[in-house]
Amino acid sequence: MRKHGRHQLESRSHYRCCKECCERCVGSLPWASLIATILLYMGVALFCGCGHEALSGTVTILQNYFEVIRAPGDTLDVFTIIDILKYIIYGLAAGFFVFGVLLLVEGFFTTGAIRDLYGEFKITACGRCLTAFLMFLAYLFFLVWLGVTAFTSLPVFMYFNVWSMCQNTSSVEGANLCLDLRQFGAVTINEERKVCTGSEKFFKMCESNELDLTFHLFVCALAGAGAAVIAMVHFLMALAANWGYLKDASRMQKYEDIKSKEEQELHDIHSTRSKERLNAYT
Repeated sequence: MRKHGRHQLESRSHYRCCKECCERCVGSLPWASLIATILLYMGVALFCGCGHEALSGTVTILQNYFEVIRAPGDTLDVFTIIDILKYIIYGLAAGFFVFGVLLLVEGFFTTGAIRDLYGEFKITACGRCLTAFLMFLAYLFFLVWLGVTAFTSLPVFMYFNVWSMCQNTSSVEGANLCLDLRQFGAVTINEERKVCTGSEKFFKMCESNELDLTFHLFVCALAGAGAAVIAMVHFLMALAANWGYLKDASRMQKYEDIKSKEEQELHDIHSTRSKERLNAYT
């Protein structure tokens, strides 16, 4: 019986220690920054992956159905612009991976600072300046992703018009509608690259998988850009709250330092007076 009771006490103590450890670990996680980081990575990955494949599909459609060829040399044409956009996508993927890590590390730092507020942890001005700088960057990147979202909506709108024409081929058979690349600025004014509704190229383009897949990839890229915008808003709220917490923690730390200093001075004054009375008595 004694061994059984001792075993129960040990198991309860072990369970209590594991529970306290888990609660401490869960409480120290910066959940707001963690959720925003996951959302940012998902949005950036969706935008970069789908955007890259959608641009490749656009190149295939231009070459196969509009018979657009790449200009020789270093001439700036639509294919060169698409290559530049792909390199921008590579830069966005790498840059925001690093930026997400920095924001997540700042969240862990601030959570630890608030948790150890009444301990030996010292809130420095460097930490507050770093949080303010990251908040400025988050606001700047929020504006950047707003522009990226607006820019991504343009090919979605154009492909939606083409996709709608293909879905309603029976209603546009009598009409003479054409898709002219000069209207979109893809070719120069002197070049005539267009596909009309009654032509064989139009029906081949509508029956192919490139148009449908490219359109839906651009839609997914637009959704990824929107998710990145929401993630930036989450980061802004988390960073603003962290900066306010750090500012209050710094004020509290100064108050504690002044209070302890005054108590030490009062203690020294009391000790000095006690010694003077003792000397006077002796």
